[in-house]
Amino acid sequence: GVTTVLVGQKVVLAPLVSCGKCTACVAGLDNRCRQATNLGYMIDGGCAEFVRAPEVNCLPYPENLSFEEAASIPLVFQTAWHMLVARAELQPGEDVLILGAGSGVGSAAIQIAKFFGARVIATAGSDEKLQKASLLGADHLINHKSQKIREEVRRITGKRGVDVVFEHVGTATWEESLASLAPGGRLVTCGATTGYDAKLDLRFLFSRQLSLLGSYMGTKSELHTVMKLVAAGRLKPVVDRVFPLAEAAAAHAYLESGSQFGKVVLRV
Repeated sequence: GVTTVLVGQKVVLAPLVSCGKCTACVAGLDNRCRQATNLGYMIDGGCAEFVRAPEVNCLPYPENLSFEEAASIPLVFQTAWHMLVARAELQPGEDVLILGAGSGVGSAAIQIAKFFGARVIATAGSDEKLQKASLLGADHLINHKSQKIREEVRRITGKRGVDVVFEHVGTATWEESLASLAPGGRLVTCGATTGYDAKLDLRFLFSRQLSLLGSYMGTKSELHTVMKLVAAGRLKPVVDRVFPLAEAAAAHAYLESGSQFGKVVLRV
């Protein structure tokens, strides 16, 4: 039976459902579970009034947040944390280039990178989004529609390049992302929104001693850490718009327009 969650208790759901028994799960690396699925993605019911979830996926609800803010935390902050902390091993004082600052993971990554003392260079497709990125802590801003990313990065870093590239856009930014890395730099990626075909000159990779890192979601342990930081006010979920559940199709259309900064939430 259920022992850690009470009837009527408010919770935040970890989206990754793993088997809990394999070597990866036992080691606390549940995002590497071969049987892992996701609520609302491979498990139907993400846009619903009721959902069935494992007890272990129910995390304490931060009482200082609205339901909409709490709903905006798990996937994007968990993913961004795993990318920057577990995979790229971001260090204080390093330079990090964050692509797509207006996305959910981008807006989370800016805050996490600043929390660890990094200098953040953020990109977005409009000056309005860049201004919002600045308010989150971004130190330098690049409008990728009117500026060349690699050229701006070289200018900002004194031709050195960045230590870490936070990549999730895919084909459209891949070459610019690689060209923006400093010797010994790390590119960490979690997505391929604009396409999954990527060109790579292996000579460029090995001669500059670059690291390419794949990242998928994050662990429940990492989400617990994130939730504590959010509850303490160190990290803040960014909610762009809230739609009623009946307008889920309109919410998806809004997402596809690329107009949002942060998360789009459905209110039940």
